[in-house]
Amino acid sequence: MQKLSIIVCKKPLLAALALLLALPASAQGNAGKRLAKARAEAQAPAVTTGAAGGSGTRCGDEGSTPLMASLAEGSGVDPRMQLQSLVRQALQRSQSVGAVTLLAQAARDDWEEARAARLPVVNLGAGLSHIGSKQDGLPLSQGAQGRASLSMTAPLYDAGRIEQLAAWRRQLAEAARLGLMNMEQQLALQTVSLAMDRSRYQLQIQVYGQYVRKMACLVEALDSIVKADKGRASELVQAVKNQQQAELAVEQTQSALRQTEIRLRRFVGDELPPSASFAALLTQVPELAQMQSDVLEAAEVAQLEAQAKAQSSYAASVKAARKPQLSWQLGSSATTGQNRGGDWVAGVTLNVPLYNPGMEASVSAAQKRAEAARLQREDAIEARRYRMADMHEAAVSSFDRARRISEILRNSERVRLATLQQWQQLGRRSLFDVMGAEADYYSLRVAHVNALFDGQQAVALLWSMGRGVLTPLQ
Repeated sequence: MQKLSIIVCKKPLLAALALLLALPASAQGNAGKRLAKARAEAQAPAVTTGAAGGSGTRCGDEGSTPLMASLAEGSGVDPRMQLQSLVRQALQRSQSVGAVTLLAQAARDDWEEARAARLPVVNLGAGLSHIGSKQDGLPLSQGAQGRASLSMTAPLYDAGRIEQLAAWRRQLAEAARLGLMNMEQQLALQTVSLAMDRSRYQLQIQVYGQYVRKMACLVEALDSIVKADKGRASELVQAVKNQQQAELAVEQTQSALRQTEIRLRRFVGDELPPSASFAALLTQVPELAQMQSDVLEAAEVAQLEAQAKAQSSYAASVKAARKPQLSWQLGSSATTGQNRGGDWVAGVTLNVPLYNPGMEASVSAAQKRAEAARLQREDAIEARRYRMADMHEAAVSSFDRARRISEILRNSERVRLATLQQWQQLGRRSLFDVMGAEADYYSLRVAHVNALFDGQQAVALLWSMGRGVLTPLQ
């Protein structure tokens, strides 16, 4: 008789909790249909969000709208256009890019100066002075005197020295231009990565927020039950603990989101647009062989190649300076005033270096710098190719992990629905089983978000080591 009374006592409690959680009394007979519907919804994309369940439910599952879609509906912005706009803002605001741009322009001006060295140089001179002279037996002679001169000089033959110096400056200007491109690509990668991290944390907050609401609803229901059955207080404590853990996860993720937005504002300004959905971007892993061949098109690699060529040209110019140098000159001058007259000159000048003790060391230094730049280029190519292989594997693994988690999530959805139904209607499962199923489900959803964004950022890094991260976003 005592055992029977306990069973009778528990049945109203289970019924009350079922009413509070998800299953209204009027729908008890349709549990099988609802379970079948839930299973059908589980075939939708694994990462879901939405409004709360239908009317009459309090702790029911939230809708099946994909998280990415809900985020896109909130912004209504094309994700490609948003990333391109953010990158443009970052490039316009960056003072480092502005400084490197000026340095690249200065390097080009240096090239123009070196290239003009083969052209004639014309000089005009003028002077006005007061002169006087005194000799014994002669009167003092003094007066104003003016002088004007015009000269023109130009090289005739220099064994290619000027040409090699101009080539040196040209390659340095090219290296500066490529350095600017490399900085722009790195800034674009940082901006894209921060924008995607921002979207990642926003999605995580949505998932954790749903988990918090689910645990809060369970706590509310259990609080009413514990008032009537003190023996189930441990279940309430467990539910409160899970709710607090979920709230802590929300707070930690919000802090990470705020930090990411602070770093993003550093690049694009204080006004951040609503984040778009990046679910369809950078999800195709490019072929590794094609990516590795694109390494040669990377701005950093091309910059090192230009620096190597520049040092080779400089070494050639130093060698040419040891050979005879021939130039021509024209000149004329005239004086007026106290002493009138004029003179002119026309001819060639030959300069033959005979001995310069530091010349060999200068040539050797230039050749070694050229070889060092070539070795740096080869090392950069090798490092990027191995890094690409690493990132390619990371991208493939991340997307494969996202796919597998999506499949596991479908089963986890079935488990949590079945566990909740068995606990509510049949009493065959404990509340600890229900909370364990919920925790497993939401942790898998967060893992799915992380796997997807890890893969996308690995693809972005792959492109950045070749033709640039903006290439797949065009």
